[in-house]
Amino acid sequence: MRTSARSRFATVLRWCLPAVALAGMAVVPARAAGPDGVPRGTPAAATALDIPPGVTAGVAVFDRQTGAFTEQHNARTRFRSASVVKLLIALDHLWNRGPDYTLPADDRARLDTMLRASDDASASYYWSRNGGGAIVDRMVSRLGLADTAGPPAGHPGAWGYTALSAADTVRIYRYLLDGAPEPVRTLVMGDLRQSTRCGTDGFDQRFGIPASFERPWAVKQGWSGFGDSDDCTDTAAVTGARSGSPAPSAAGARAAVGADDVDLTQRALHTTGTVGAADRSIVAVYTLQPTSTSFGAAYTHLGRLVRSLDVPGAVRPAGTWFGTWGSDVRVRAGTTTSATVLTELPAGVEVLIRCQKQGQRVEVPPYVNDWWAYLPLYGGYVTNIYVRSPDNRLPDVPLC
Repeated sequence: MRTSARSRFATVLRWCLPAVALAGMAVVPARAAGPDGVPRGTPAAATALDIPPGVTAGVAVFDRQTGAFTEQHNARTRFRSASVVKLLIALDHLWNRGPDYTLPADDRARLDTMLRASDDASASYYWSRNGGGAIVDRMVSRLGLADTAGPPAGHPGAWGYTALSAADTVRIYRYLLDGAPEPVRTLVMGDLRQSTRCGTDGFDQRFGIPASFERPWAVKQGWSGFGDSDDCTDTAAVTGARSGSPAPSAAGARAAVGADDVDLTQRALHTTGTVGAADRSIVAVYTLQPTSTSFGAAYTHLGRLVRSLDVPGAVRPAGTWFGTWGSDVRVRAGTTTSATVLTELPAGVEVLIRCQKQGQRVEVPPYVNDWWAYLPLYGGYVTNIYVRSPDNRLPDVPLC
């Protein structure tokens, strides 16, 4: 088939596929970006946040060098924390441990798994062992958090329903970086710098901050409401139990009333952490997205928002952003279908493409393509068949 097949392919995507196949997916290619990763047609420093329609966002970016916020949007709005609360669970567990904060080997392994791979079983273990909602009460008092509250009264065991705001999240990181004992800072921040590509529940954790900025970064991500996933593959991931969303239980019941005003229905996707040399900027971005939003679409929405932020010290990766289509799209170590599978893309997600090269001819009847795109975030290649573009060879993308 000649290259013109791609044009016919793009037309089919726009007009012929059932609407359900395109739910949550861009119909046209994503906003392209120049070599510095900044979308074409926008200034180097964005003047407005890119918040997609239907998305509720809470944002705070704090420049530790100047001591000032560079971004604030609904910074005091409460969101259900999902796995971001694991920061408070870890800090509470480490509080007043003694001069060296040494943990038994099994305890240290469990804490590492919780912070690096966002393991839910580990969080539930600490939540039950250390008093449930009392953990949140203690940390609110210790850190002077203004918007944080434990789970709603009817869900005392659901640690992911803890309410957090972007502003309080910045305060948590400021404590970690500037107030915590050195062993605690080294342990927690060290784990966040080693965040695995995949969570133990099978979800891709490289959204938001790690997808938008070059290292150094340290992240604690959060997601809730997307069901189960086993798409993400990461041989470096810390092995842990798959527990999915924590089920409400009587564990950790307390007298205090929790955050009954948090939204427990919409899908939540959050990215928090530090960016730049010496942890220059603290970034906290919380989003709630409609229940019809796929994980790939939510991942894309969050990425667009994060890329629009003013983040001092951040280095944006070179490349061009494109939409993708299809599910179970594999990222491979080389440009052949026999090359090692590194991971699978969330369905319909936008990806950063740095360069392209010709490789094995791939057929997805009635389409064929022998061009492959290199994805720096994943360190591998995908066939261009699954990249949203009218031609086999992607426009304005250099050769590898």
